[in-house]
Amino acid sequence: MRTVFIYLVFPGLAATAAAGMMASWIERKLTARLQWRVGPPWYQPFADLLKLLSKETVFPRGCARGLFVAAPLVGLASAALVASMIGAAGLDPGRGFVGDLIVLVYLMMLPSIALIAGGAASRNTLASVGVSREMKLMMAYEAPMILAILVPVIKAGVTISTGGIVAYQRLHGPFAASPSGALAFAAALLCAQAKLGLPPFDIAEAETEINAGPLVEYSGPLLAAFRLTRMMLLVALPCLLLTLFAGGVRFYGWGAARSVLGYAAILLLMTLIKNTNPRLRIDQALRFFWFPVTAAAAAAVLLALAGR
Repeated sequence: MRTVFIYLVFPGLAATAAAGMMASWIERKLTARLQWRVGPPWYQPFADLLKLLSKETVFPRGCARGLFVAAPLVGLASAALVASMIGAAGLDPGRGFVGDLIVLVYLMMLPSIALIAGGAASRNTLASVGVSREMKLMMAYEAPMILAILVPVIKAGVTISTGGIVAYQRLHGPFAASPSGALAFAAALLCAQAKLGLPPFDIAEAETEINAGPLVEYSGPLLAAFRLTRMMLLVALPCLLLTLFAGGVRFYGWGAARSVLGYAAILLLMTLIKNTNPRLRIDQALRFFWFPVTAAAAAAVLLALAGR
């Protein structure tokens, strides 16, 4: 029963969905203030989601219906599982299992794969362009992301347990305070920006060019599922960075205040990156991740092996 509560309520699906909608509002509000606008009211993400849920789902002619419906549901489920595993490691580092970090890496890929599968299932030309871009972008940012994740694995004594990484940092201090941890954190932050599809890496959807790309044919509850997945990842991915590089996410006492401040700092950084950089072309994004970001992540791994 406790496991069901963790995955469905707190810190799982329900709590992460609510937190994700509030995080989306904060990000939109910060963006508006940076652009000298007022921004939406706090309840706008909730209203947007409810409006989509009340709309009809329109299936494009010739689409693969099964895959078209399953893709957003798989993405939503994977985001909920990622949030649950990260939150469980913060609540009790001993609840994890050996190799759960590998499971997290796979689960974090599923929302992007779901976006690719859903766009391909719609058989829309513009969606196909977005799918192609998303596939190339995934191949670019996954390598430096995995290298960045290797740094806390090495520094924690070659452990692939999320709970073990959290427990080690709580005894010895956050990895972000070391040269290798700081460099890996910076690389992982940029990869998280791309995973979320935030500018300057919003190449796959590119609403001003290809009308939302893979999402162009989605409407109603299925589009709501994709939107909610993105909102939940806006909570889960920064919390993963806190887990790997800042001692985990805590839910009580002074540790909770530090976690909130750490999350707020990461969200602010992402918002500033989003609003101070124009969208990159796909070839520019590939070169950026394959060369400077991958080089930085590899350097962080070498520094971690050297004990720095």
